[in-house]
Amino acid sequence: MHQKTNWAQFGTLISVFFFWGFVAASNDILIPVFKEKFNLSHSQSQWVSLAFYIAYTIGSIIYIGISKALGGDLLNRIGYKNGIAVGLIISAIGTLLFYPAANTSSFTLMLSGLFIVALGFSLQQIAANPLAIVIGDPATGSQRLTMAGGVNNFGTTIGPLLVSFAIFGSVSAANTHASIEAVKTPYLILGLAFVLVAVFFKFSSIPNKIDLDTVSAEASVNDSKLLHRKSAISYPQLWMGMIGIFVYVGVEVCTASNLPNYLKEDLGITTDKVAPFISLYWASLMIGRWTGAVGAFNLSKSASQIMRFILPFVAFGIFLLVNVVGGHDVSDFYAYPLCIIIMILGDVFSKGNPARMLLIYAVCGITALCIGMATHGIVSVYAFMSVGLFCSTLWPCVFTLAVTGLGRHTNQGSSLLIMMIMGGGLISWLQGALADTALGIHYSYIAGVACFAYLAFYAIRAKSLLKSQGIDFDALQSSGGH
Repeated sequence: MHQKTNWAQFGTLISVFFFWGFVAASNDILIPVFKEKFNLSHSQSQWVSLAFYIAYTIGSIIYIGISKALGGDLLNRIGYKNGIAVGLIISAIGTLLFYPAANTSSFTLMLSGLFIVALGFSLQQIAANPLAIVIGDPATGSQRLTMAGGVNNFGTTIGPLLVSFAIFGSVSAANTHASIEAVKTPYLILGLAFVLVAVFFKFSSIPNKIDLDTVSAEASVNDSKLLHRKSAISYPQLWMGMIGIFVYVGVEVCTASNLPNYLKEDLGITTDKVAPFISLYWASLMIGRWTGAVGAFNLSKSASQIMRFILPFVAFGIFLLVNVVGGHDVSDFYAYPLCIIIMILGDVFSKGNPARMLLIYAVCGITALCIGMATHGIVSVYAFMSVGLFCSTLWPCVFTLAVTGLGRHTNQGSSLLIMMIMGGGLISWLQGALADTALGIHYSYIAGVACFAYLAFYAIRAKSLLKSQGIDFDALQSSGGH
């Protein structure tokens, strides 16, 4: 008997996914602004990503340390929804630093504020990702994470537009002068939202406790083969998945965070005009995740196939709408649906299997980056932006493969995976450093190719490892998962 998804609880849970996306994508607007205002090199401008994403690692280390000091898992002590509420308050404290940072034009204080915001996000992610998997049938946990990611990417789609508006004002005003002082307003409003949602979470029906051992048993088609080890790191699917999360977040973030500098150098697009391009990159993740989330609904096979073709174009329509409302020219993007069709075909061929989807999209990502480096102009921009389509469902794929079968070690495994989000900062910095060499910004995207290559390898290896432990996602889906 398969557990039904509690949509009321899930609807509340995914609100925090929106915040993570809003802030992460907004960083891509701050990077070129800070680069110009503080006269930074390519690698120095990536300190924004480094400060933000390294906080996830520090937060996870703190989580593990506190858990050890308590003699038991922190979330099992304070509860899942309480953990998310505490994380939101920590993030709200970080937004307060934007006020003095903006008034004094302090790059250091800006980075400190982003660090504390992400520190709170790390605790939220450790709690929220396992919850998204267990609020329903474990066989469709990957699709629920994909759906949550779709909400995350609604935040990433509008975040760059709103922050760009706050810094430059309306497009019609033709203002190309960046005002760092204006940065404080959207972040202080965001801080207030963090506090309000924290209170809402505290009194919500989201469970404080979950039975992770039962989840692992339900995810297996052969309980006798399940591994029962003393720590999460002893499971090969986890430690290899940690590297997978590191390089996945790395390629997702570095492709976007270096895009403004590429647009300026290769196409001559000024910083005040890059917001729609950044918005489409992150909207591409929303497009892909809405497509991949179809499997989380109890639809007939024919209805699922139809929705897989409709939802991505609805998501693309939302991107066009918010940009038109924002006064941006979207004529450069009318041919982008050709890229979306390729992504849809990849989703159809994956048949909802996280390992197969990971392999298909990793190969597509390598192809897109190679086309981008081999061409110039709008073709290269389309290729680089389409990386968002192929990154779209990789987080739930890697996360699901890595924690499946961990049982009572799932929380520990989740915190270790969240720790590896630092790849977003380190690989962005690495690509920035490559851009400062003879390779230049154009060929610095070779860093992303290496990331996708590992993900393709992990897809093949994880499938084999889990099958040896009695876990086969194809068998699970054929026995009732969607």
